[in-house]
Amino acid sequence: MPNRTLAEEEYQKFKNFLEQQSGIVLGDNKQYLVRSRLAPLMGKFNLPSISHVVQRSMEPVERQLRIEAVDAMTTNETLWFRDRYPFELLSKKILPKLCEQNKPIKIWSAACSSGQEPYSIAMSILEHRQHNPVNLNKNISILATDLSKTMLERCQEAEYDSLALARGLSEERKRQFFDPLPSGNMKVKQNVRSLVSFRSHNLLDSYNLLGKFDIIFCRNVLIYFSPEAKAKILRQYAAALNPKGILFLGASESITGLSDEFDMIRCNPGIYYQKKS
Repeated sequence: MPNRTLAEEEYQKFKNFLEQQSGIVLGDNKQYLVRSRLAPLMGKFNLPSISHVVQRSMEPVERQLRIEAVDAMTTNETLWFRDRYPFELLSKKILPKLCEQNKPIKIWSAACSSGQEPYSIAMSILEHRQHNPVNLNKNISILATDLSKTMLERCQEAEYDSLALARGLSEERKRQFFDPLPSGNMKVKQNVRSLVSFRSHNLLDSYNLLGKFDIIFCRNVLIYFSPEAKAKILRQYAAALNPKGILFLGASESITGLSDEFDMIRCNPGIYYQKKS
């Protein structure tokens, strides 16, 4: 039977390695998370233990194992229309104002995981168009990025099983925005997919090649980073936003003590952050 034990010293080394590679900070006593996430790599790379996976993944010559180990550790669960209010604000309040300016609108879904967030944004855009046929801006695009190439491949496939579809999607939205497949899964419709482009990106890297955005979604992501990394990411978000650009964070996330480049806008319900003039 494969050995899934992990010594404290090995865990600490891997924890430091993961932070250097991705910026993600594992807490103390998270060995169980490392064991569960890396266990599939034992069989894939024919290694006898989690300890071997951890040690070998930190060796520069083991490039593919290193990529897949970081990939496994940076994959986070997500769901459709998470917390609801950001998508309602987008469709009912923010998009109508932006559309009045009659210019291209660019939205960034950062750390998009398996695609539920950017596709939820796209569905919100299509719902806005349905309800505002006069105030119609056809030049709206979504860039979705993630560090995990595995997740990006899943995003582009746009195919979801019944378990994933049960998390946050109404029956009406399933009918309107998905096509059933013979396997029993469902695929996001082309009119939704056409609004979204995907690319690999590490949030600790430069954002210069991504362009400027009107709205950035970075929800339930900063909680995984150190305070220094959070502050750096927020500085780069501010630089990547157009004047008065909007930043959505997770419901439990705050920028207090990390950035003074945004005003907090309270809504009913929810909040978002707006780049200061």
